[in-house]
Amino acid sequence: MHKIYEVDEIRTYIKRKDRLVWIVYALERETRKIISFHVGRRTNNTLNVVLKTVKFSNPLAVYTDKLKHYKYLLDAHVHKTKRFGTNHIERMNLSLRTHLKRLNRRTICFSRSQLVLQSVLKIYFWV
Repeated sequence: MHKIYEVDEIRTYIKRKDRLVWIVYALERETRKIISFHVGRRTNNTLNVVLKTVKFSNPLAVYTDKLKHYKYLLDAHVHKTKRFGTNHIERMNLSLRTHLKRLNRRTICFSRSQLVLQSVLKIYFWV
């Protein structure tokens, strides 16, 4: 309760490069634990799945990038877009791309289904 969170999204694809999906996830700043993630298109519904979990914990602040969707989905007194506010989650994005080859930008590895991608992320985040 009353913690600081960072929320960000990372882009990847399933089967073909024209089938883009977004991995949206929230990180608790102090412990750097992933509290929630969701895989889907870059829409308010996809973001809202993760943001509901964050809102439920009654946060002190939620740091995001300046994506316009966050402005409508988060309360103004909690939502922050400070310059270095998302350093921890951006570093986690780099670690994800390094450790999970299927998330790399220029690679021959990819996920064949969204279910497999979600399963790999669950193993990575919660083990």
